[in-house]
Amino acid sequence: MKITAAVTRAKSEPFCIRELDLHGPHAGEILVKVLATGMCHTDLVVRDQYYPVPLPAVLGHEGAGVVEAIGAGVNKVKVGDHVVMSFGACDTCNHCLQGEPGYCRDFFGVNLGAVRHDGSAMYSDQGEAVHGNFFQQSSFGSHAICWEQNIVKVPKDLPLEILGPLGCGIQTGAGAVMNAFKPDAGASIVVFGAGSVGLSAIMAAKVVGCTTIIAVDVHASRLEMATELGATAVVNPVDIENVTQWLVEATDGGADFSLETTGLPEVLRQAADCIHVRGTCGVVGAPAMGTEVSLDVNGILFGRTIRGIIEGDSLPDIFIPRLIELHKQGRFPFDKLLTFYDLEDINQAADDSSSGAVVKPVIRMPS
Repeated sequence: MKITAAVTRAKSEPFCIRELDLHGPHAGEILVKVLATGMCHTDLVVRDQYYPVPLPAVLGHEGAGVVEAIGAGVNKVKVGDHVVMSFGACDTCNHCLQGEPGYCRDFFGVNLGAVRHDGSAMYSDQGEAVHGNFFQQSSFGSHAICWEQNIVKVPKDLPLEILGPLGCGIQTGAGAVMNAFKPDAGASIVVFGAGSVGLSAIMAAKVVGCTTIIAVDVHASRLEMATELGATAVVNPVDIENVTQWLVEATDGGADFSLETTGLPEVLRQAADCIHVRGTCGVVGAPAMGTEVSLDVNGILFGRTIRGIIEGDSLPDIFIPRLIELHKQGRFPFDKLLTFYDLEDINQAADDSSSGAVVKPVIRMPS
């Protein structure tokens, strides 16, 4: 079938809008007519080849839409269902079998291999193979193929176009707090980076009862939004000579938790140094492969924990509906993070995201 999609042709090149041939759905696959897709930082770092995903490819991994067709053997959804697409996993390794799909032993192969399960290309462009299956969806297009493992059926009583970002960025930030940290009521947390992931963490920290919630960012508009969404204090590190010392003092000797969302090694060092003895620093920022950070060994030796967190330790079938219910109750207003763009304006969306002009771009697909 013919579809319209944004194609990433080469490293750091602008997205180009192309008419592609989409092959499928095959057995076990689900064809989704995409309504809207969130743009995630990971889409941009893959465009710039921080991660070596084969190109040309259709990216996008926060898609929401309506099931249009199903392949043989699919039972989880039916045609007409509203769905959100999330990340993939192998479902067979020990981590998957233990309910930890974000730590699938083949996470990179499943989500960043950009080929079908049988090794074939998802699309063709006038005879040229174009890679797909990015995060088992490639949702920067009018249609996407996904699987039962990474599709989540959602209610029809919410605007579907706002729900896509729940599939990655928002569940990453919220899940880091709610699933990975599991803070006691009254705990303190410092969030470095008030983008969509960081702001989702701030909203989640408020939901679970953290009483000291500090946002760190260089953009005044994002700090203002952090305050609106639940931060009890904000700080621009440009205005502080020693932001780590300021944070330690502001949290009475160090925070219980910190979350690093920027992917910058110098910021990770601050996040590691601002927690107290026995505190936990979570790392979700995604820098280029091979990026290293310098840490004080004695700082870690005395009981501090630094741990990576993938997809918010989430089981999407369970966690995404919970976030939707919190949104319905007005306790998780993630829609305030969203700015909408038409597919033809996807490069403007990418520029605005990179500059910090918007928090979470959402790309509307052509009808």
